[in-house]
Amino acid sequence: MSQKPENLLGRRSVLKGMGLTAGAAFSGTMLHVGKALAADEFKVTMQLGWLASNGILGEVAADKLGYYADEGLSLDIVAGGPNIDGVASVASGRANLGSISSSPSLMLARAAGIPIKCIAAGYQQHPFTYFSLKKNPVKTPQDLIGKKVATNGTARILLRALLAKNNISEDDLEVIVSGSDMSVLMTGQADVVTGWTTNVNALSVLGDQRVDLSLWDAGIQLYANPYYVTDETLAQHRDKVDAMMRVSAKGWGWVYENPEKACEFLVERYPNLDLESELKAVPLVVGYSFNEVTKKHGWGAMNRENWQAQIDAYAALGQFDGDPPKVDDMMTLSVLEDTAASRPKLG
Repeated sequence: MSQKPENLLGRRSVLKGMGLTAGAAFSGTMLHVGKALAADEFKVTMQLGWLASNGILGEVAADKLGYYADEGLSLDIVAGGPNIDGVASVASGRANLGSISSSPSLMLARAAGIPIKCIAAGYQQHPFTYFSLKKNPVKTPQDLIGKKVATNGTARILLRALLAKNNISEDDLEVIVSGSDMSVLMTGQADVVTGWTTNVNALSVLGDQRVDLSLWDAGIQLYANPYYVTDETLAQHRDKVDAMMRVSAKGWGWVYENPEKACEFLVERYPNLDLESELKAVPLVVGYSFNEVTKKHGWGAMNRENWQAQIDAYAALGQFDGDPPKVDDMMTLSVLEDTAASRPKLG
């Protein structure tokens, strides 16, 4: 999966991107959950926060294998991208299920009064990473001192969080704005470049000279690819929300057992993707989706303690206008509890 530009939004950009204010956006009925053409099918419109890629392997496989139809559902995947605000799409009712790159986007939206709630975590560990070269390696947060770090503008807050977590002053390094292109690292314009480890095409130029420092290992432990719905969807269509997660869980369980075939399904549905690249990326995707947590608690697991730690970290950095969101306002474990028997325990 390529790096996703909306994954690391700041508090102002999330509101600007939505074109919403907390008070004005939700007067009247905000949700219109549509039925599919078949009278006995419920249409799941899944809004992504990124361009379609390997982050939806489970859903693509589940659709191909008929798992949605088995639950009386049909699936429409709506791609996101740099100029599409997935949270706003779900909040307005254009979609009834969302998956976004990073958990902070949901925290910031909820703090702004947007009534959305996380129901599951697609990736147990965030792929966001600081890449360097062996000749000038950055293996620990302290190694960033004195370095020139290239990162995209919306990811700057993650760097601030990493530095604060490790008691490093922002004055101790230089930051330049760049995308996930590794050329600035290869040409010496930067000592460190940020990106997602699943972006195998961009990272291929680094070869065996690559050194990784993941955001997770540096102490900032965010969820990636969280699933979310509106409060109203959860209240009015709870059985369908549970069914959505059962299907996603079953699809991702199948991907775990059949990664190569899952890549074929993905490229069949999205011919713009490269099968060779997806085959290289899928072990990473599966590794982020399943670990010791999912082996015990099942695919999609998350916990209140991790969410509270994320909220506290962002509050300490002054990222919320007003009070931080309360954990129970922005996430619920109830869907995971109701689907516990159906979610594969793999790791």
